[in-house]
Amino acid sequence: MKIKLLTGAVFVLAATIALQAGGFWLETGNPQASPEARAANAVLVIRAIGCHNPAEADVTGTAIGIVDGKRVTKPLKLVKLSIPGAYAVARQWPADGHWALQFVATTGDLVTSAVMPADGDDVPRHEAKYAPGPPNPDQVNAILAARR
Repeated sequence: MKIKLLTGAVFVLAATIALQAGGFWLETGNPQASPEARAANAVLVIRAIGCHNPAEADVTGTAIGIVDGKRVTKPLKLVKLSIPGAYAVARQWPADGHWALQFVATTGDLVTSAVMPADGDDVPRHEAKYAPGPPNPDQVNAILAARR
């Protein structure tokens, strides 16, 4: 019985490593760590990473908020940094209201996403939700509901 469990655990571990090795993800970073991001007045750095050419990834961002009881969507302008696949994100959403930031990266057939709250200039990166594939609208709704 122990041999079967051990064999199963090794198989799961090997499959997980194989999936991660070919992975495609977004990661968030502190803009204070980058002189380029600071110069762009960034509140967040977003970067595509994984076993692909991050410089070729298409990364987009959207701010989704509730302002005066109405849902508002604003496309974000991302400023490309010298690190391949990295972008500075300055605050482009109003200080009032409750906001969620949604980022989507694509390269070839691969898609990955990240969603996180934003309150004015404060973007708590530790609350980000990352997903392989397109963003889940329920995650955005949960962030907005928690901020009310």
